[in-house]
Amino acid sequence: MLGQRIITAIVLLVLLAAVLLSGSDLIVKITIAIFFAAAVWESLRLFSINRALPLSLIAVPVLFWSLATQTPVDIFNLALICVLVWSMRFFPSLKFGLPTTDGARGYLFTLIFLLTLLGCFISIYVLYQRSVLFLISAMAIVWIADIGAYFVGRAIGKRKLAPTISPGKSWEGVAGGWLFVMLFGMASVFTPILADSFSAQLLRSLGWPLWMLCMTGIVAASVVGDLFESLLKRRAGVKDSSTLLPGHGGVLDRIDALIPVMPLIVLMSIGL
Repeated sequence: MLGQRIITAIVLLVLLAAVLLSGSDLIVKITIAIFFAAAVWESLRLFSINRALPLSLIAVPVLFWSLATQTPVDIFNLALICVLVWSMRFFPSLKFGLPTTDGARGYLFTLIFLLTLLGCFISIYVLYQRSVLFLISAMAIVWIADIGAYFVGRAIGKRKLAPTISPGKSWEGVAGGWLFVMLFGMASVFTPILADSFSAQLLRSLGWPLWMLCMTGIVAASVVGDLFESLLKRRAGVKDSSTLLPGHGGVLDRIDALIPVMPLIVLMSIGL
């Protein structure tokens, strides 16, 4: 399993590098659309929606239309709506639970989640338009937080973060992930090649206190995204969102923490 996981990760990283360094806007859009359709398909299955595959195919033209017609104001509004939804609806669900998948409330909840999923992928493209480094450095915050949480949690994790949702996560792990992110962000300031990264630009714009607050917010949002997807899978009675990525589960299992974070970073990037 570990070997399969490593091979899949390497393939994904090579694919990501090839796409982002291709210099082709169309290739980037097509790749984003493919992963968006896969994430929609997995989401519809988790929400017990019939005909998930044909419905997910509709997501492709919707995403292309959105990318072609979104104005800066539209992007800001969508990112803001996503952040508000995660703050006021999805985050409380970790305590109060999810609605049933059937009925008007269940269908509305599904649509709202799909909207945040669209907001995440549009945000990825918006950050890519700033630069490849800007996008990767923004996504790296989530990856580093996850890696730090994993290793610190395994080493010293004792106090469970959300035992009924994800028993393997601990408060010590979250603290470790946060510390890894802080160290990475600080290092980027003193590394010339990372001068134009998201973290370095944010620090130059805001100063240390507000920068630390923003980075803490990003780490917190990534944890919420991870736990929320775990809650969705627990309700659906599945371990992974799908088996599309051998050793990793599905696309949602790899981007769960990015879904609330990417729109948040778009908002933080305004004025940088």
